Amino acid sequence: MLVKLYGAALQGVHSQLITIEVNSTPGCLFNLVGLPDNAVKESHQRVLSALQVSGYKLPVTNIIVNMAPADIRKEGSAYDLPLAVGMMAATEQIKSDKISRIMMMGELGLDGTLRPIKGVLPMAIKARELGFDGLIVPIANAHEAAVVNKLTIYGAETLKQVIRFFNGEQTLTPTIVNTREEFFAHQSTFDFDFDEVKGQENVKRALEVAAAGSHNILLIGSPGSGKSMLAKRLPSILPPLSLAESLETTMIHSVAGKLSADSGLISVRPFRSPHHTISMVAMTGGGSNPQPGEISLAHNGILYLDELPEFQRQVLEVLRQPLEDRKISVSRVRMNVEYPANFMLVASMNPCPCGYYTHPTKACVCNPGQVQKYLNRISGPLLDRIDLQIEVTPLPFEQLSNLTPGESSATIRERVIRARQIQERRYAELTGIHCNAQMSSRQLAQFARPDEKGLQLLKNAMTRLNLSARAYDRILKVSRTIADLEGTEQIQSHHLAEAIGYRNLDRENWAG
Repeated sequence: MLVKLYGAALQGVHSQLITIEVNSTPGCLFNLVGLPDNAVKESHQRVLSALQVSGYKLPVTNIIVNMAPADIRKEGSAYDLPLAVGMMAATEQIKSDKISRIMMMGELGLDGTLRPIKGVLPMAIKARELGFDGLIVPIANAHEAAVVNKLTIYGAETLKQVIRFFNGEQTLTPTIVNTREEFFAHQSTFDFDFDEVKGQENVKRALEVAAAGSHNILLIGSPGSGKSMLAKRLPSILPPLSLAESLETTMIHSVAGKLSADSGLISVRPFRSPHHTISMVAMTGGGSNPQPGEISLAHNGILYLDELPEFQRQVLEVLRQPLEDRKISVSRVRMNVEYPANFMLVASMNPCPCGYYTHPTKACVCNPGQVQKYLNRISGPLLDRIDLQIEVTPLPFEQLSNLTPGESSATIRERVIRARQIQERRYAELTGIHCNAQMSSRQLAQFARPDEKGLQLLKNAMTRLNLSARAYDRILKVSRTIADLEGTEQIQSHHLAEAIGYRNLDRENWAG
């Protein structure tokens, strides 16, 4: 008997329909075709054990399984469930036409339990798009899939439950999630707040500007000056995620297997902080079975690189293209996968190997050559892509002992949201541009043209600091953001002066 049922294969952060055809004829062989990898081929042993332990008669027939389309490689153990159900249906131990109307995916244990899999959210989106009646997944993935409305999601614990469901002997309770209520309930939940930060008003102002325009920022200062503490509080002042952004972000984390069993849509912007020993593949994504890297996991959020010069040079240089294009392409022999990478880069570093080059009281033991060599670990092209470079100086005891709370993140966030709303209205008719950091040279000429006094100030700064053309663009973008925070349409000289002041590493003789 020939039966057809359906699953899905992941391609990047999306999925594609896979048709699983199972034919049973007299004989005793098992053949699996359609470009399966080793994990899929091994499913035969898991399926047989799961059926036997679950109390079902093993099919003693010639089973041929075809997974179409045949030119797409089928990877992983998530096809165990549809293969088991297909074998039972082909040998007439399941008699139901529902198997062709419900997509199913899941890994089987030898005892027939269903284990969680990766990428359930894009599979659910594909099932709804193609008009399936429902989707059966392991119970641990049901909450994740249920954020997709207008699709019935069934969570099952064992293979036996699924077989009894198709035979009409048992019902599976649909998993229902109030997506909007759950999403909006957690949008303002943060572990850190700026009211806990003492002093550092100039750095907090720089972080506010960075958040308002989604600008990349570098914090440079001595050990213990508060760089990491400030960076970790940056998500609390970023604008909240929209539902579309949240869905896109959650899909990436779903494909990477980073979602917990009870997680729905990601409601706060990601904050990824990889260690400086990270490899290039782990940063960008890829591998023999391509997975999203850290820059994609930080999509719509923050990628924080602590101790920036300690990262491998090739790992840092690979960031240059995603910072400009806001996506990363991973090419392999059989496939070309594109992952989104629209992240805000936040980095911190010491000013020299010993860490005390700019410290107000401790003496630096490095010679000027060592300081410059340390800074040269970060290439000029990468530094040019960082809009704000700000020094963080240690606080004196008087400020550390001050018990007066600082300005709260909620207050700062209100100003940031107002500035972003101005930008959204400004770029409403432009595709792919939502904030000032995304402006091209054409938009800069249209929206960020300073007055004559400002142009003269910028000309003097460019000449004295020997800035590149990219640094010129960055200064104009930051100036536009500062003007938006102030609520003014025209960029004025004091906006430019503040933006130029955020290019600390461009100062002449900064490293001695």
